[in-house]
Amino acid sequence: MSEELKTIKELADELGVNKQNVQYHIKSLPNKERLKNEKGIILLTIDEQNFIRAKILKISTDKVLADKVSTDKISTDKVLADKVSTDKISTDKVLADKVLADKVSTDKVSTDKVSTDKVSTDKVSTDKENNFLIEKIKIQEEQIRDLKEQRRNGKEQLDIKDSQIAQMQNLLDQQQRLALQDKKLLEEYKSEINELKSLKMPQEDKKENQSQEEVQTIKKQMEALNDKIKGQEQLNNQVSKKWYQFWK
Repeated sequence: MSEELKTIKELADELGVNKQNVQYHIKSLPNKERLKNEKGIILLTIDEQNFIRAKILKISTDKVLADKVSTDKISTDKVLADKVSTDKISTDKVLADKVLADKVSTDKVSTDKVSTDKVSTDKVSTDKENNFLIEKIKIQEEQIRDLKEQRRNGKEQLDIKDSQIAQMQNLLDQQQRLALQDKKLLEEYKSEINELKSLKMPQEDKKENQSQEEVQTIKKQMEALNDKIKGQEQLNNQVSKKWYQFWK
C-alpha cells in the first residue's frame, strides 16, 4: 500500500481515536468520492488525512484548554481561600475584592487564550480545505485543456478525411464523364466505320475507271478514325494512372 494512502483504522490509530470518530469527520470532506483498495476498503489521501486530522486535533485542543481553565480556576480559588484564612490583617472586604479581581483577570486571560487558539486552529483547517479545493480545480482545468486539444486534433483529422473524400468524388465524376464520352465516341466511330464498310467496292472491271482521289479520301478517313481511337485510349490510360496513384 502506498505510504501516502491510509485506511480509516490506520488514521484512527495514529490520532489515538476510534474508527467511528474518523468516519464521522469523513462526512465533512469537500469531495464525496472515496478511493478504495482491491478489498473495497476506503483509502484516504494526504489532503483528506490532513483535513480529518485538523478537525480531530481542534476538538482535542478545545477539550484540553477547557480542562486547563477549570484546573487553573480551582487552583486559584484554593490559593485565595488559603490566603484569606491565614492573612488576618486584611479585612474580609479587601480579601473578597482581591479574590474577585484576581478571578476576573484569570478568567479573562484564559478566555482570550482559548479564543486565540480556536481562531488559529480554524484558520489552519480553512487553509487546508482551500488548498484541497484549489488543487482539485487545477486538475479539472488540466483535464478540460486535454479534452479541447483532443477535439481540435479530431477536427483536423476529419477535415483531412473530408478533403480526401471530395478528391475521390471529383475523380469518380471525371471518370464517369470520360467513360460516357468514350462510349459516345466509340459509337460514332463504329457508325462511321460501318458506313465506310457499306460503301460498295468497285468491280474488277471498273477499278481502272475509279477516281484515285476517292480512294485517297477513304484512306484518310480511316486513318483519322484510327488516330481518334488511339488518342482516346491514351487519355483513358492517363485517368486510370491518376486514380491508381490516389489510392496508392
